[in-house]
Amino acid sequence: MSELFGQAPILWTGFVGLFGLVLGSFLNVVIHRWPRGESVVSPRSRCPSCGHEITAWENIPVLSYLALRGRCRGCRRPISPRYPLFELATGLLFAGITWRYGFSFMTPLFLIFAAALVTAGAIDFDEQIIPDEISLGGLMLGLVAVPVAHALDGGSWSAALRTAAVGAALGSGLLWLVGFAHARYCAARGRRFDHWPEGDEPFPTPGQADYWLWFPGLGLGDVKLLGMIGAFLGPVGVVYTILLSAIGGLLFGLAAAWITKSWDTPFGFGPAIAAGALLFLLMPELGYL
Repeated sequence: MSELFGQAPILWTGFVGLFGLVLGSFLNVVIHRWPRGESVVSPRSRCPSCGHEITAWENIPVLSYLALRGRCRGCRRPISPRYPLFELATGLLFAGITWRYGFSFMTPLFLIFAAALVTAGAIDFDEQIIPDEISLGGLMLGLVAVPVAHALDGGSWSAALRTAAVGAALGSGLLWLVGFAHARYCAARGRRFDHWPEGDEPFPTPGQADYWLWFPGLGLGDVKLLGMIGAFLGPVGVVYTILLSAIGGLLFGLAAAWITKSWDTPFGFGPAIAAGALLFLLMPELGYL
């Protein structure tokens, strides 16, 4: 497979990048509809302002937005630039992964992994939830498919399985430990949060599941997402993802506080985790630093 890629790397990279543009358009629909329990297949997309049904030519990634000058054909109201930017980012991401890893059995898995990350990050940004279908589904895919792909690429199946398993355990375990320690610290100081018991209602005890799973400011979706990342990137990828996401989360939090003039603005940590993992995926050399 690598020989085929080597004959025309720019052509193949461009082709996969175009596929990423198209997939990004579909993922925009998934991000909007999935949290609402709506079908991601039908009906056709419509303008949220006037209900105008978006035709095929109006749905060409990026180009349609430019041709329409960023406005709905029906009511002429502005279309959010988020949609073409997301399509463009997905296309560039797919092209970057293909250029970095060439034609191997791991490349399509990394493309699926990247699509899952950008979808989970965007949903968490909008709704502050990460669907289990993405995190747990990706975790299972990583544990099963990554060792097989490594073996088909000439590597050791057993070594890849150990790396994926250790990475998944380390990823979910580290983030759970951080959340648990923070929760116990806050409870000891009597701090209350929106989703915690109110007034004189007691905090959960060790005999209750909420004692182990009820964290302020950190959802189990983040824990499961990092477990998925560990299955694909291994323990080294987990460590660098945590470091990079911590920096990204801090910068995003400071920006949100500056824009809203408040330190109480809630935001999901999933986008920072996804961005950190994608950066390591594109630059695995970070693991040698």
